[in-house]
Amino acid sequence: MTTNEIELKALMLASLDGDAVSHRALLERLSRRLRAYYKGKLAGIGRGAAEAEDLVQEAVLAIHIKRHTYDAAEPLTPWVHAIARYKLIDFLRRTRTSFTEVPIDEADQIMAHDDNVSAESTYDVRRLMERLPKNMRCAIEAVKLDGQSIAEAADRCGISESAVKVNIHRGLKMLAASIARETRT
Repeated sequence: MTTNEIELKALMLASLDGDAVSHRALLERLSRRLRAYYKGKLAGIGRGAAEAEDLVQEAVLAIHIKRHTYDAAEPLTPWVHAIARYKLIDFLRRTRTSFTEVPIDEADQIMAHDDNVSAESTYDVRRLMERLPKNMRCAIEAVKLDGQSIAEAADRCGISESAVKVNIHRGLKMLAASIARETRT
């Protein structure tokens, strides 16, 4: 965990405990990070600092409003970057920006690897998995994420092997439906 992550998380936890000074400091530091993030992403598609600033304000407002959803057991920056990424995607949809409008020599900058994608994906998977009933979640985690056999998963979850198979099948269908719903909204 980086020093920056530790400091930001400490500010967030203090903020959640009602410390207004920490909350203000957190939002100021996140604003600086988000400003750099958005300016970098928007510059590659010919957008200006004013649009980046609008996105910063939207993201900071979303972080403020949704702070109660932050899981203190998880790192803070993937949660923040997930919100920032969703705000950027919403902006691109609203403004009907298409990657086909980006000059080919700048396309690699827009689509460049984001260091937070892996952490954000892990956060998203964990969030989706939490929606599943306990036995479904256990079966999927054991077999699909941890690579255990059906028999090992049955022992781990305290259910029969056939129940593991059914729970995996039904759980994956539920996850697919959840993802489909989220992408439509």
